[in-house]
Amino acid sequence: MSGSEFRQRADRLRAVPLEAVLHAWGAQRDPDDPHKWHTSQGVLSVTGAKFMNWNRGQGGGGAIDLAIHLTHRSFVAALQWLEGHFADRVPSSPGHPPRSPDFQPPIPDSRQLGRVRHYLITERGLAPAVIELLIQAGSLYSDSRANAVFLLRHPQGQPVGAELRGTTAHPWRGMAPGSRKDHGYFAIPATAQPAIILCESAIDAISCLALHPQHRCISTAGARPNPRWLPAFLDQGYPIYCGFDADPTGDDMAHAMISLYPAVRRLRPSLKDWNEVLRSSS
Repeated sequence: MSGSEFRQRADRLRAVPLEAVLHAWGAQRDPDDPHKWHTSQGVLSVTGAKFMNWNRGQGGGGAIDLAIHLTHRSFVAALQWLEGHFADRVPSSPGHPPRSPDFQPPIPDSRQLGRVRHYLITERGLAPAVIELLIQAGSLYSDSRANAVFLLRHPQGQPVGAELRGTTAHPWRGMAPGSRKDHGYFAIPATAQPAIILCESAIDAISCLALHPQHRCISTAGARPNPRWLPAFLDQGYPIYCGFDADPTGDDMAHAMISLYPAVRRLRPSLKDWNEVLRSSS
């Protein structure tokens, strides 16, 4: 790739909206301030193409700066991460397909598993039997920072990403570096699936299963209208329900999904998300 091509590639990625980057990373918009985002690196304020991390006293401009800040990667590695999530911004050229970093699952640390169990069962109200099933299946474990690690798997079974959920006094959520959300999803093992409900997170998928045990519940790892694996489920004839959060983002992404796939139907939580519904019913 020539220097001119590299600059064009960087310019296209730099222009990705910061909100889209934050969504891809798994950051949460503050419910009271639309310009404020809660991330694994602290609270960020976003104004147009500029961001500021008030916890760290650091800021920058453009999607590449933000990706470097969130992922702690080099400039080139940040470009690769952005390409993995926004490949449509950089059309591939013959002989130079965009590369994406390989996913390496976070290293398990069984010493922190007790904290993860306590958080998911006691604080989030999830069924102990389901948590143990996921642990035994290798789809849920703890890392050295006591994060709950929910593996995203390709339909053929190999891990392609991971949702991370903080379980300490400073809760947060994000994605493990190199995660390829379009290549797989988090799901609870199931033998029957008369219908599939798409949820925004692994915790919501587990909560939704408790409320709709006759269905299969899948996490899309964020509200996204067009996961690459979704058409395969539709082609197999499964009824699909979009169970995204009952908030503006969830409603907008559900509307976009149904516009793309009219067979999908909306299943809106009665509260903000399925975990809130589950905890309110206990």
